Amino acid sequence: MAVSIADIQKLRKMTGAGLADCKKALVEAEGNIEKAIELVRERGLAIAAKRSDRSTSNGCVLVKKVPGFAAMIALKCETDFVAAGADFIKLTQEILDAAIEKRAKTLDEIQNLTLADGNDVAKAVKLRSGITGEKMELDGYNYLEGDNIETYDHMGRHTLCTMVQLNQDNADAGHKVAMQVAAMKPVALDEASVPQQVKDEELQVAIQKTKDEQIEKAVVNAIKKAGINANLVDSDEHIESNIAKGWLTREEADKAKEIKEKVAAEKAAHLPEQMIQNIAKGRMAKFFKENCLVDQEFQFGDGDKESVADYLKKQDKDLKIVAYKRFTLAAE
Repeated sequence: MAVSIADIQKLRKMTGAGLADCKKALVEAEGNIEKAIELVRERGLAIAAKRSDRSTSNGCVLVKKVPGFAAMIALKCETDFVAAGADFIKLTQEILDAAIEKRAKTLDEIQNLTLADGNDVAKAVKLRSGITGEKMELDGYNYLEGDNIETYDHMGRHTLCTMVQLNQDNADAGHKVAMQVAAMKPVALDEASVPQQVKDEELQVAIQKTKDEQIEKAVVNAIKKAGINANLVDSDEHIESNIAKGWLTREEADKAKEIKEKVAAEKAAHLPEQMIQNIAKGRMAKFFKENCLVDQEFQFGDGDKESVADYLKKQDKDLKIVAYKRFTLAAE
């Protein structure tokens, strides 16, 4: 049967499905809007189910605060086209509003919350997935409780949000620190807050990097002492290329390889342990300075080079960060 453009547009407004899908559903439903809605949803859900193993690298991250509570949540999908849609953002906002109203603490709690249309969150996400035909999932829920919380949605793009709580009321400082968290992605509030596993892993990396540098330095010096340009033999690929160009002889290349193997083995066996530990500790200090929020160089001051902690002290000697949260959809 023929269907009117008015009915097609009505169904599209109600479901968010494409014009072609709406027309097809109305024809099969013989013009019955309610039946057509179910057909659109059923087909969309079937398509979405087939895509359950797809990656949800796009989506919408929103943050909101009310007196005594703040939260952020991400609703993820497959494409940036769907993520930018008004209906998708609206659903994310409705879920966040419900989570804040109930002071939800976990994603499991949120899945069971009831939205304005009577559906629980899990079903609402499933229905939206059915409409778009894309896999969707909730992720990245964080919350803070108490006073003096400031929030930040980076550039209003809904892909990176932060929350910062101070121990005193200072909205301007809180907002700037929230921007700091967005820009500098700290791994912890301070050194004491860095997980021990992270400390152990970073220390091992620092020790190995220090050892590699000491060995490389000894090898380069030995090659130079042998009268060979170390830059010409820094890799097997470069060696062959430089021989082909006439910049290096085969004899020099063989000699350099022999020196590398011998000197590297000798140096590795006689590395001064205390020196390695001291240099590694210096690297760890740099790691903490770059990755602990209070120790990071503050990015939003008046041009003075100061840490975040020093900036806060300038506002008030007792002003401190209580907690912070950060979530982004970007690969970092």
